Amino acid sequence: MSDRITRREMLAGSLGTAGLLASGGFHAVLAGEDRARPLPADRSRQAPTAAVAIQRCPSYDPQELRRALDDALKLVGGIGNLVNGKTVTVKLNLTGGQAGKLAGLLPQQTYHVHPRMVAAVCAALGDAGARRIMVVEGQYSRKTPEEVLSAGGWDIGEIKAAGSQRVTFVDTRNRAGFPAYSRLSVPWGGFIFPAFEVNQAYDKTDVYVSLAKLKDHACAGVTMACKNNFGVVPTSLYGGDAPNENTTDYRGEILHFGRRKVPAGVPGELNHGIAVGDWARRVPRVTADTVGARPIDLCIIDAVESNRGGEGPWIPGVEAIRPKLVLVGRNPVCTDAVCAGVMGYDPQADHFAFPFQGENHLRLLASVGVGTNDLGRIEVRGLSIQEALCPFNPKRLPVRVPTSGIGYCRSQPV
Repeated sequence: MSDRITRREMLAGSLGTAGLLASGGFHAVLAGEDRARPLPADRSRQAPTAAVAIQRCPSYDPQELRRALDDALKLVGGIGNLVNGKTVTVKLNLTGGQAGKLAGLLPQQTYHVHPRMVAAVCAALGDAGARRIMVVEGQYSRKTPEEVLSAGGWDIGEIKAAGSQRVTFVDTRNRAGFPAYSRLSVPWGGFIFPAFEVNQAYDKTDVYVSLAKLKDHACAGVTMACKNNFGVVPTSLYGGDAPNENTTDYRGEILHFGRRKVPAGVPGELNHGIAVGDWARRVPRVTADTVGARPIDLCIIDAVESNRGGEGPWIPGVEAIRPKLVLVGRNPVCTDAVCAGVMGYDPQADHFAFPFQGENHLRLLASVGVGTNDLGRIEVRGLSIQEALCPFNPKRLPVRVPTSGIGYCRSQPV
């Protein structure tokens, strides 16, 4: 779950950061060392690549959704070998909780993954032989996930039935029903954090799926499979009132701004050299660290309906939009790079270059060899990027798209 943050909070949090050098950040903690080491050698050219599938999906009609999802999954090799007989954890993107409507539309029509998409994913997993399906997200509520989602118009029974009654919902804001947290380490040592303590649903599983929405983001530039991982860390340990197993707070003070330290016993920040309050570097680097700590096995992007201009209705100027697409990939960086291309963006954009208000987390992840963000190296199956093109910022492209209401972006060349 992406954290709730306004542009005003971001501006306030970034005061005093002007003039910071962009090079500080990654290092291993060494005894007696008081200087931040530079970023590791760039491995972008050697970063792996994997195919990404794009399919047209006109609506959230269950049959249309399942057809588009199945076709996309087949195009990337299917999921039978991946999930058969296994426990699968599906991380939802329900950013901001039930924060209200956007442009008069429900959250699932704009800034949340849609419950029918969740049902289609659970059905596909169940049909492919998944033994157990854990649908997870960190909530801002002390009610059960079923209670919260039902109040938001979700048909929980439909989702469980779609998954052949193998579906359970887990609130990962704290330990939930697990006896302890799991510690997951970042393989390259971390940009900000060397490891995270997480709910065991992210660890005691065989397959991890990031089920995200295609959106702009006020801190990270874009939010798809990778940024969805930001919500893996529990607010009980990384929220503003941590440690608190009964928290409903968000992660801004610790993760966005670094104004507070993590509780005792939780892996602390590295000597990264980034000033307190510098969200423009912290958010992308923490995002990258979470993807390293909890690698994503399958990315499914709900782009049937969405919004542009930010991640939710608390961002001024956001608008509803209908790309009418489903995207699927096995590598999160490759998948998000193609998503960015569909949005009319350059996934290889420099740090602090449009659409990235801060550092480009896709560049960071490519640099440590997680996956390539070079569209020239990624095979796109199904629709091409040009056929699926749906500019989220039409002023930046010579393409005619609707500027108000809900736009259906037809195929047009860049």
